[in-house]
Amino acid sequence: MPRTQKNDNFIDKSFTVMADIILKILPANKKAKEAFVYYRDGMSAQAEGEYAEALEYYEEALTLEEDANDRSYIFYNMGLIYASNGDHEKALELYHKAIEINPRIPQALNNIAVIYHYQGEKAKEAGDNDGGEALFDQAADYWIRAIRMAPNNYIEAQNWLKTTGRMQIDVFF
Repeated sequence: MPRTQKNDNFIDKSFTVMADIILKILPANKKAKEAFVYYRDGMSAQAEGEYAEALEYYEEALTLEEDANDRSYIFYNMGLIYASNGDHEKALELYHKAIEINPRIPQALNNIAVIYHYQGEKAKEAGDNDGGEALFDQAADYWIRAIRMAPNNYIEAQNWLKTTGRMQIDVFF
């Protein structure tokens, strides 16, 4: 039984019904529709904290999905899972794949910056001041890219960039 048929709450069931209707009327091939079902089931499992199950669905979606934009979001969601489980190296790898396919995904850029910032803090705590500053510089580069795409987002990052002197301009649009 597909995961989405197991949903207990009204909102998930409603979303599933609407998604199924849209999927039936969209002019997409069978493979694309199948990929969407796996992606949808992956998102459902991820929302419930069933990360191993979500990753299985995402992996299956990747074998079927041909649209580059859709593939980038699958990689992004997989990165979220690995980051939340503390596997930052794997998360970075997946976020970079998402950006490689779709350079206009600011949330992946932001998440890369967050990981670099975290790693910079850990390096400084361990006494590696230069290494920490280098990681902070990397974080700044990714945050600036994300903010240029979404200037009304990432306010905390904008403030950090200003207070650390890593942002030379105040407005990105």
